[in-house]
Amino acid sequence: MPRLPLLCLSFALLMTPPALAQSPGAEYRAYENALARGARHADLWQVGWTSVYAGSLALNAWQASEASDPDDRYDARVGVVKSALALGGMLTDRQPHPAAYRELREGDDEIDRARELIEAVAEEERRRRSWEARLGSLAVNTVAGLVIGVGDGRERDGAINFATGMLVSELQRRTQPHQATAAINRFQPLAVSFGDIRLEGEYAWLVGPNQLGVALRY
Repeated sequence: MPRLPLLCLSFALLMTPPALAQSPGAEYRAYENALARGARHADLWQVGWTSVYAGSLALNAWQASEASDPDDRYDARVGVVKSALALGGMLTDRQPHPAAYRELREGDDEIDRARELIEAVAEEERRRRSWEARLGSLAVNTVAGLVIGVGDGRERDGAINFATGMLVSELQRRTQPHQATAAINRFQPLAVSFGDIRLEGEYAWLVGPNQLGVALRY
């Protein structure tokens, strides 16, 4: 048998769409599941990083008075301020996923409300990963590095303190939940025109082990 028809047949079977539309119920469940996963992730993230900064604060407070090296005591006092600021931020600036998930569960299973919540949480996720969100940690770590490098005359230690602080801040930011953004990104805007008729909606690729299809939402 010629290879070309076989390849065409295989490609046709591969391109058979498993679904051409997503029902409101399925869409609602997808958003509910995304918020549920985000809420669990947010709770673990909150507990983990709060513990990290609380432990760092306790260790720095102890070293600030008990360390045998004067430089270590000086660095620990700077660390107390940094850890206290970071811990305060963890306690006052909560992730939006748990509250959004509770609000969704207490509602009436309305798809429009679910879309509003998932879009609001996704926007907050993007804001928390933006360059503007890094300005606070940049300012704190810059001041701390200058206090050690310039104020105490130890440029190398100041640079290390700055770099370490920025690395920890970036790791904290990168480990934040992003399930809402992933759920939103499943669908992209779609517009089709037939003469004077214009149809608008959204589409998403559906990829499986043996098939590739497109889901339409209109």
